[in-house]
Amino acid sequence: MEKFEKHTRVNDILLGPLERPALQWLAAHMPLWVTPDTCTLIGVAGAFLTMVGYGLSNFDPNYLWLASLGFVINWFGDSLDGTLARYRRIERPRYGFYIDHIIDVICQVMVFLGLGLSPYVSFDIACLALIGYLLLSILVYVRTYVAGEFKISYGGLGPTESRVVAVLLNTAMYFFGPQNFMFGQVTFSVYDIVVAAIALLLVGFFVNTAMREARRLAALGE
Repeated sequence: MEKFEKHTRVNDILLGPLERPALQWLAAHMPLWVTPDTCTLIGVAGAFLTMVGYGLSNFDPNYLWLASLGFVINWFGDSLDGTLARYRRIERPRYGFYIDHIIDVICQVMVFLGLGLSPYVSFDIACLALIGYLLLSILVYVRTYVAGEFKISYGGLGPTESRVVAVLLNTAMYFFGPQNFMFGQVTFSVYDIVVAAIALLLVGFFVNTAMREARRLAALGE
């Protein structure tokens, strides 16, 4: 448990130079009644809006904008809760770590299931991407314990970049429509290919990092 308490947080994302000052400014200007737990709940509400927006896009593509708004709200709550706790010096490391990442998994399940229920991405492809995300999440949490490093960015990409990609994908869905094509007897969409590529990227990060960590621990004899 001591290693967990002293773990190093690594979040070297491409948008970090923009995101970190923005979060610090927001933390400094949040009213006192806004707590880290409040931010966490806001993040959950954002993920729920995204799921609902994707589902309703079956009836009207304008609901894709609701899904994108959900991503923005989710970013606000999910990114600000820890920053606000650190700014006010009210951190609860074990509680915060536990709640934040339990909620994060729930939010991602909502988002990917919503995506799979939309008319743009098939349900099985969306679930494949969810599996890739969960694999990488498990690896992050296990490495936090065995290596004392909480690393949530890979190749300069992290949760913030993922949300930006999702919003751009939603925008493409809105302006270009489903874009389906046949491959043999199976119908795919262009967005299936994009989401499948993201899933393979997540699995690739998981396999590469897991193997490197296993070799490192084996060399240490631990």
